[in-house]
Amino acid sequence: MANIKSAKKRVKVIEKKTARNIRVKNHVKEAKKAFLAAVEAGNVEEAEKAFVLAEKKIMQAAAKGTFHKNTASRTVSRLEKQLNELKAK
Repeated sequence: MANIKSAKKRVKVIEKKTARNIRVKNHVKEAKKAFLAAVEAGNVEEAEKAFVLAEKKIMQAAAKGTFHKNTASRTVSRLEKQLNELKAK
């Protein structure tokens, strides 16, 4: 455990940020799962709705610094590619 006051504060801050990052990542995972389930089912309307939500959650995570912006863009691009393939069928 840290002895210096500023180090103790940093430990608290890091714990808060870690908790926030975990919460944000869980929201992203839930949104992606919902999208992938809709794609598996072949439901285009449901997949479009889930894609909008998933994209929103991923970009919010990137804006907050949980994900790097390029990682977020790549993930959204891959999800959109799956959606487009589903629409093409």
